[in-house]
Amino acid sequence: MALRSRGHEAHSCDILPTTGKHPEWHIQGDVLNQLDKGWDMMIAFPPCTYLTVSGNAWMNDPERQKERRKALAFIRKLMKAPIDKIAIENPIGVISTAIRKPDQIIQPYFFGDNAKKSTCLWLKNLPLLEPTDMLDDDQLEYKHWYDKKKKRWRRQPLWYYQARDLSDEERRRVRSKTFQGIADAMADQWTTKNIYSIAV
Repeated sequence: MALRSRGHEAHSCDILPTTGKHPEWHIQGDVLNQLDKGWDMMIAFPPCTYLTVSGNAWMNDPERQKERRKALAFIRKLMKAPIDKIAIENPIGVISTAIRKPDQIIQPYFFGDNAKKSTCLWLKNLPLLEPTDMLDDDQLEYKHWYDKKKKRWRRQPLWYYQARDLSDEERRRVRSKTFQGIADAMADQWTTKNIYSIAV
């Protein structure tokens, strides 16, 4: 939406149907079958289920180890895509050690959103994103709560905490959503007129 609002022909691609209001802008299918279609830029948001640091606690499971290897193989294919400009977004996780360190780590509050979420960017032929509306930590909203299992007080960003009462599917969707300020910064700082983009 951020790219389209600036006049660019942008499409999303996912094996799932779109949740947006414009299904005509969505390619439903395997993105690996779309990489050689002549795109100028790809902004990829691959699933992080088996890639995040928070998932390490379950990595003794051979099945999860297999899924992690598949997820890393998918990342490598995205990085090698025949597309001039590439950005791959993911939380802090194993991509940094298994493939390479990110070019940049950003936060939603760098771009005016009242949220904290460390977000890594691996870039090809794209500049680092410049903060547009930096908020101070004391401006951010947190939820303080007592963790009975660990017997200690915890603090989580309010937006993240509030998602815990949602269904598993809805919680995944909310927590993986790109914040508007980041989307606007990508659209403004990474494009020129008539660029064609695909977001995964």
